Amino acid sequence: MHPATRTAIYRRLRAANPAPTTELEHGSSFELLVAVMLSAHTTDKSVNAATRNLFPVANTPAAILALGVEGLKPYIRSVGLYNTKARNLIGLCQQLIERHGGELPADRAALEALPGVGRKTASIILNMVFGQVEIAVDTHIFRVANRTGLAPGKTPREVETALLANTPPQFRKDAHHWLLLHGRYVCTARSPACPTCILRDLCEYPRKTPVRAPRPASRRLRRALLAGHDLNRRRRQRTSA
Repeated sequence: MHPATRTAIYRRLRAANPAPTTELEHGSSFELLVAVMLSAHTTDKSVNAATRNLFPVANTPAAILALGVEGLKPYIRSVGLYNTKARNLIGLCQQLIERHGGELPADRAALEALPGVGRKTASIILNMVFGQVEIAVDTHIFRVANRTGLAPGKTPREVETALLANTPPQFRKDAHHWLLLHGRYVCTARSPACPTCILRDLCEYPRKTPVRAPRPASRRLRRALLAGHDLNRRRRQRTSA
């Protein structure tokens, strides 16, 4: 893809959404970390349902640690793999307290050493909390990057490397959110909304969803319309008589 096309893509995404952000509800850096960790293999809607119950009760490492694994589980049952995530979250809180004074570390290695935190979660925290230039790649971003031609790659890491190398500097901080939201709501896995996509003319995807011609009226609909027309004609005749 030509650099000018990449720039045009990001300009359109920025024009459509000048201040993109996550759809995970949070009120602090720690709450964001918890929400992102819980979001693996589940929807943001399910995570938000869980954290609306959890955060009013416990929204610090010490408070969640005090719940214990079994005390935490009822609050996060709406998320997938909640048993494993409960154990990881308790371990994460314990490590934050013991090794980092209860604060989030601004270091990738330290973040990825926390239970339940992988590269994607660490990248999101480094980007959103610490302002570092990172582009976390999830399934939505992987799909958009490959379909559009922005950053083709066979693995999330390949796509991440290509995005960091190819994305113009002025767009790197928000690229994760723009591409994720575009993949979630427009460039979906099935039946992408190509006809109404703002990137349609710039996108290199060869199998775009075609613009559908209006369907001809069905036989039943035509009969109903004719019957209605005939009924109105007879009413007018009776009125004039």
